Amino acid sequence: MELKRETADAFDRYIAGIEARLEPRFHGEHFLWFDESVELRQKVQHGTVVVEPVQGTGVVPVKGGLIQDWIGAVFIPGTNLKTVLSVVQDYNNDHEIYKPDVAAAKLRSRIGDNFMVYLRIIKSKFFLTDVLNIENDIRFVPLDAKRVYSLSYSKRIAEVSEPGKSSEHELPVGQDRGFLWRLYGYWFFEEKDGGVYVTCESTTLTRIFPSRYQRSSARLFATFQANRSKPAWNRRAMRCWQPPGKP
Repeated sequence: MELKRETADAFDRYIAGIEARLEPRFHGEHFLWFDESVELRQKVQHGTVVVEPVQGTGVVPVKGGLIQDWIGAVFIPGTNLKTVLSVVQDYNNDHEIYKPDVAAAKLRSRIGDNFMVYLRIIKSKFFLTDVLNIENDIRFVPLDAKRVYSLSYSKRIAEVSEPGKSSEHELPVGQDRGFLWRLYGYWFFEEKDGGVYVTCESTTLTRIFPSRYQRSSARLFATFQANRSKPAWNRRAMRCWQPPGKP
């Protein structure tokens, strides 16, 4: 399966539309996507990890591929923004927080608030296992003392053939089974209500799957990025939590 130029261009146009829609939030307006919904905020504040499609089923067909666009939110009580960011940016330990989805993680470089991060992701679905080496470019932008957003762009995704064997090797980028060609994320962090709200919009590009698999396939990587996994969030939240009285 080959990633066609026209498919990549369609994804780039879709991303341009997302970033135009998010532009007010990048400037602090309606910073969290549920800001106008008291009911949804209370649901998140009371411990529910919410994940839902941005529109429709979350699957947007384009020529030669599928775009999946999902959004998620979580509230981590008893902590502050500085602590949450220190945990989020501890990329060398992502394999401990997100196992078994993340098999390996490494911070390649950091310049100020810009990070280059390597992840090896393992996903199993429909009796298939996919192992991917992903290089991510992540940038954090502080708005004020209580709010920060970040942009995460996959710069290179390579499927690994025969992982764990002496014959292990990467397939040519864009010439693989097409389970994941792009992985972008838009994160928003706000310290409020005695904790920190975290929201993420995850946008991915994959091959075209049979219609009966599209919804599950859409969630396959989007839910990893949006952190629907309650155990993963619990592990991360415990690292962020501060006992009463601790500054």
